[in-house]
Amino acid sequence: MSKLYGDPIEVWTRGGQPVQFVWRDRLYTIREVQDHWVVAREWWKTSDNDPGERRFWRVAAADGREIGTYELRFDSAGGVWLLLRAWD
Repeated sequence: MSKLYGDPIEVWTRGGQPVQFVWRDRLYTIREVQDHWVVAREWWKTSDNDPGERRFWRVAAADGREIGTYELRFDSAGGVWLLLRAWD
């Protein structure tokens, strides 16, 4: 079962992929990228220069105690990362 969040997070990347993130004051290290996809839609573009892309990653990540599955989103229009979903 998963829970929806939509919380802003701080993310560190390497080669364009997330490698660590901070969520609710905890540092998570990404152990595996399980899936990655890009959705491009015209309706959320903020300007003609904005590609209007949202990039998604489903990852296995650990905060030092246990590993969980999380869905992260990068919104290219605002440069904002969100933790969208977490699985139990």
